[in-house]
Amino acid sequence: MNLKVRLAVMNFLEFAVWGAYLTCMGIYLSNIGMGANIGSFFAMQGFVSIFMPALIGIVADRWIPAQRLLGLCHLIAGMFMIAAGWYGMQNGQQTEFSVLFSLYSVSVAFYMPTLALTNSVAYNALTKAGMDTVKDFPPIRVFGTIGFILTMWIVDFIDFEQNQNQFLLSGAVSIVLFLYTFTLPECPVQRGTGHKSLVETLGLQAFALFKQKKMAIFFIFSMLLGVSLQITNGYATPFIDHFKEMPEYADSFGVKYPVVLYSISQISETCCILLIPFFMKRYGIKQVMLIAMFAWTMRFGFLGLGNPGMPGVLLFILSMIVYGVAFDFFNISGSLFVEKTTNPDIRSSAQGLFMLMTNGLGATIGSLTAQFVVNSNTAADGSVAWNTVWATFSIYALVVGITFALVFRPKKEEIQM
Repeated sequence: MNLKVRLAVMNFLEFAVWGAYLTCMGIYLSNIGMGANIGSFFAMQGFVSIFMPALIGIVADRWIPAQRLLGLCHLIAGMFMIAAGWYGMQNGQQTEFSVLFSLYSVSVAFYMPTLALTNSVAYNALTKAGMDTVKDFPPIRVFGTIGFILTMWIVDFIDFEQNQNQFLLSGAVSIVLFLYTFTLPECPVQRGTGHKSLVETLGLQAFALFKQKKMAIFFIFSMLLGVSLQITNGYATPFIDHFKEMPEYADSFGVKYPVVLYSISQISETCCILLIPFFMKRYGIKQVMLIAMFAWTMRFGFLGLGNPGMPGVLLFILSMIVYGVAFDFFNISGSLFVEKTTNPDIRSSAQGLFMLMTNGLGATIGSLTAQFVVNSNTAADGSVAWNTVWATFSIYALVVGITFALVFRPKKEEIQM
């Protein structure tokens, strides 16, 4: 099988696992009386990303080939996600937070590192084949988004977004990817010889990147921008779903199929991924990240101003469209930047560090802060002042963007890649 096709299938399955529950988990949790805990579930993804991707990246660099470790992580993640879904199925409205949350937490602890591992596997294979990662990786990564969209649509059209079956589907796809990893190209490990310091033995050299001013600022702002990553994943579909209580919106397409409406975000993402090589080579990492930051400002702002009716739904659609820019121009470009600016022997560790700052610290802070903002704007009757909530997030992204523009000043030769 063609190398690009093999890597495309890997990405397709990788993100199909996530798409099955990421954007609709909030609806299910609300249905079983855990609406106040949505932030905790999304924060756990961030919390485990603080240390798991870095640790797994170290293991991939030093001891176990990345493609083998990718499979092992998916086996464990899939088994625990299926266990979470099975527990929810058996207990219904009596599902206990502590049990469901524990099973879910173990699953995401082993899933989140695979986001960085799939990048490492792809970059290594493309480099060994003499290909240009900046040019050839984005079209491969597009299939990850297609996989994400497909499982989103499946769960919405067969009503899995309302129940625990979304977890069962996610776990099943994870097991399929475990089996598929046995067909992936071999990745090298950097065991080396001779005496090594503790830092070298554990593969912690990636943290030395903070000694470089350019990289330190990049990682810090990656964390600040990472705050935005899980906010709409956690609250956009419950926000759209709440319009069903309003007679004028109850029969609108967006209210009936909130996950399908939300999937416009991922459709936009597939298009924007293909723009990355052009923007990275022409404008460089600073301009690309600035575009992402201001896109997040519009993402939140349009949600707050829109509604499922006409013409308000057009603002919802605009919010979904700019998400592709907000997510890809930050996540994919940032990953490529790390790949191009680090030594081969620490690249898996460096990708893990990027994940730590974005999906780890950033997403944890963002999820918990989002829960606080939503709870602070929730009235005694359970209604939420959503306009205020989205305006708060939008202003935050704007402030981060302006600050980044003033602080991050790389040399001219470092801007383009």
